[in-house]
This record gives sequence, C-alpha cells and structure tokens, in this order.
Amino acid sequence: MPKMLREDIDLKSRMFILVLVSSSLLAQVPANITIGFEDATAKAGIQFTHSFGAQKLGSLLESTGSGCVWFDFNNDGFPDLYVASGKPLGEGVHPYPLKQLPTPPPHNHLYRNNGDGTFTDVTDQAGVAANIFGTAAIAADYDNDGFVDLFVTSYGKAILYHNNGIGTFTDVTAKAGIDVDGWSISSTWLDYDRDGCVDLFVGRYVKFDPKYRNFYPADNYPGPLDYAGDTNRLYHNNCNGTFTDVTDKSGIGAYKGRTMGATAADYDGDGYPDIYVSNDKTENFLFHNKHDGTFQEVAGDLGVAYGQNGESTSAMGPVFADVDGDGRLDLFVTDSKYNRLMRNAGASGFEDIGPTAGISRANAQYTSWGSGVYDFDNDGVLDIMIFHGGLVHLVPQEQSLFRGLGNGKFVDVSRQAGAVLETKTVSRGACFADYDNDGKVDAFVVNLGAPATLLRNTTQNSNHWLTVKLKGKKSNRDGIGAHLELLAGGRKQVAERIAGSGYLSQDDGRIHFGLGTAAKMDKLTIRWPSGPEQVVENVPVDRVLTVEEP
Repeated sequence: MPKMLREDIDLKSRMFILVLVSSSLLAQVPANITIGFEDATAKAGIQFTHSFGAQKLGSLLESTGSGCVWFDFNNDGFPDLYVASGKPLGEGVHPYPLKQLPTPPPHNHLYRNNGDGTFTDVTDQAGVAANIFGTAAIAADYDNDGFVDLFVTSYGKAILYHNNGIGTFTDVTAKAGIDVDGWSISSTWLDYDRDGCVDLFVGRYVKFDPKYRNFYPADNYPGPLDYAGDTNRLYHNNCNGTFTDVTDKSGIGAYKGRTMGATAADYDGDGYPDIYVSNDKTENFLFHNKHDGTFQEVAGDLGVAYGQNGESTSAMGPVFADVDGDGRLDLFVTDSKYNRLMRNAGASGFEDIGPTAGISRANAQYTSWGSGVYDFDNDGVLDIMIFHGGLVHLVPQEQSLFRGLGNGKFVDVSRQAGAVLETKTVSRGACFADYDNDGKVDAFVVNLGAPATLLRNTTQNSNHWLTVKLKGKKSNRDGIGAHLELLAGGRKQVAERIAGSGYLSQDDGRIHFGLGTAAKMDKLTIRWPSGPEQVVENVPVDRVLTVEEP
C-alpha cells in the first residue's frame, strides 16, 4: 500500500476514534444541566477592588492575594461579608511602587447584608478597616457571648476583633494574648480539647525579605523556596477572653512549612478535630489530634503530604467534605498543578481519586486557588467550584464548575453555567454562602489587584434544601466541630461545622444540605463537640433550621 494512502487511512482512523471519544464524553453530560450563576456584584452594591500595593506584580508578597469570610455579625439571619486587601507599604518593600498613593488608601472592608440582595459598606462605622497588608479572615464567637468575632491575618501582624454587639468591633489582640509576628496567612478555628471554647490555629507562610531580589527573569520575582519556611501557631482559648500560645507544647511548633491554606475537621471520626495544612513547595501537614492537647503529624503515612506524582507542589486551599457519600470526610486541595481529590478510605488513609473522578485533567491547565464543595443544584450530591488565576504573572483564567454525579464522580459543566464563569480573572481567595437565603449557595471571589466578583446562584429546579444553624450551650456557641448526619428521601448525608477552609477564607457557618425531591427531612442527628447526640425528626424543608444544643 502506498505510504501516502496508508497515512491518510491512519489519519482518518484517528479522527474517527477522536469523534467516538468526544461523543462518549458528551454522552456523560446530563441533558438537564441546571446549575447556573450570574454576576451580581453591581446589583448588590459591592464596590471592592483588591490592591497589592504596587504598579505591577513584583514579589511573592504581592502575588499571594487575599481572601474573605461570610459571617452574621449583627444576628439578623443574613450573612455579612468581610474582605481583606493589601495596600502600599513602606519604602523598599515594593519593587515597582505606586507613583501616587490612592485616596483613600486601600483597606479591608465589611459589607452588611441588607436582606434584600444588597449590601452596605459599614467598614468605618464598625472600625475594622485595619491598616495592614491583609491576607485572610476567619470568624467565630470565641467568648461565647452570642456575637461572632473576627480574626484577620496580614504581613506583619494579626488582629483579633471583638464584636461589641452594637455594630462595632474592638481590637483586643494584645488583651487576648495573641501575638503573631511575621507573615500570617490562612487560619482556622477549632475546639481541639472540647472544653466549649474555640481555639485558634494560625498559619504562617515564609520569612519574606523584600530586599532579596535574586531570581531568573522568567520567574518574575523570587519564589517561596527562596525564603525560609516558618512555624504555624496554635492558641488555646482560656475561656475568659484570653488565649495561651501552645504551639510548642502541642507539638505543632516542631514543623516548619510554607502555609497557604489551613482547615480543621475530624477526618477519622474519633470525636476530636484534626488540622490539615497545605504548603507551598513543601510537603503538606495533617496534624492528628491525640486527645491530650498534643498532635501527631501523619500526612505522609496517610497519603496526603505530596502531589499526584509524589512531589511537593504549590498546594493552595484545602476543603473537607464527604464527596462520595460514604459517611467519611474526604479532602479536596487546589493546586498550581493537579488539583487533588483524596477519598477517605478509613484506617488505610486517603487515595487520590482526582484522575478517575473527572477533575484533575480538566483543571491541569490552570492554577487553582479558592474553591467550594457544595450542592449547588440541591440534588443531594456535592458539586465543586474552583477559581483560577496566574501564579507569578497577572494571567487571567476562566473558572471551573464540576457537577457531582454521585459515588465520587463529576462532570465538567463550567462552560454551561453562565457567562460569569467564562470571565477570565486572576482569582485568589473565595468564600461561599447563601447570602439571600433562597436556598442556593452563592460565592464571592477576590481577584488579585482587580474588582471582586459576587456570583449569585440562579439555578432553576424544584429540588428542596435545608440549612442548619447551630447554637451550642455546653459546646462552643457556634457549634464548631459538630458532626451532622441527615436522612431524607432514602439518602444519608454527613457534614461538619467547619470554621476556616479553602484559600485564605471561611464560608458561612450554617450547614447547607441539598435534598433533591425529598419533601421532608426524616432525621437529623447532631453529635455536638461536648459529646452527646441530639436527634431532630420530620422537619419541613426549604428553610433555615436553628438547632440549639440541649
């Protein structure tokens, strides 16, 4: 057979196979894709533009970005929004300083939810502008007075704001005994000793030196490995408004990393919260709670320390959630390379199912940052939303949305979910909440050196939902660490009240369940951090249910 004819037949064969494969992939996409989002930023009245403090991107400090937190600071039933921002710093910090300082200077913002889909900027009245190079924020009622307080990290220091209950906050950092120097970043609340008062884990990144400028031009600026790593901090809540630094006593101080994200949850179901830390170019940490005030680092043993190929990657934001519906909390971690979806296999540890779940390869061309694992279409199966953006350059990228199919399988519906996901941005931290209480989880994302975006969930279907707000008594007031098991329509779902996850952010503290066609919730079992179980049965759906610890 002539060579040209042979090559022509081979080419046609490959094209036929490609068509078959493409048709097969398309066949996997459900015809009734219903998840949709719209850009509601302008309509909501949120005018937030992030600043990295310089003319153009020129350092690791500037490129890290900032995050956000949803929390109901005035107890009106609608989650409010706090957003962190960088700012111009002193001489010699920015390689490309601004020629003229903006007026007013960039700062963090607090937006009060008006309950009608709009927000009012109450930063000045609340006293939380924070004259810092802000990176992240988390919120919890640390003193159990019924009002949620605020913790903010930055380059140089961290701030603990006490909620005064009258729409204002007071900086009580020194009074509370919290002293975090260096570059603090993602943090998380947890009650690691179950004494009814939430403790505080503070992640720290690297020992940044703005004077160090040795790098290859293609790298744009020195990277994380050009600076020494740092220790994280753990503060024990003394239940009297003060904290004690137990970093060394707990065993956590023995480990130096380059923290990007941190979260806490009870991954092994022993009733005590554990801490996962995603590191930049360093192995990740999983601190297992030993029930005696100390932790054991077990990430390597359980398969969650390294990237897909056994290397130290730029891991970003970790999220614990039961993605396969087996009752155990799995772990999703965004990355500059392959995002990792790690199935919790129990005593044997975790296994990376990202490649077989339909996620890893679909995201390999992006650098991923903030993410949320929620049932965005309320069909009873968790979905995953991921925000992307350039790593060392301001390269805008579109966003991703994966619809859960059940049993840890997902399908990419990014390009069918609305123009807002097609919009290319340089995203960083993201936080999630049903801000308008319509039963559909929305999102807010901070874009590096650019206006932020509020994504409103516009999904149209007849699926039902239930959102659970916890009020602890013997346990901490927010119910942080509570384990929830819900039964509706023959489907069991589990979740945990978590306070700090993803990249530089924290989601609304209310726990959201999609119920599909189930017209009622049959049974809700809550295992409170203090120990006892509480059962609530036959509750009407499509509502926010407040459950108070007995």
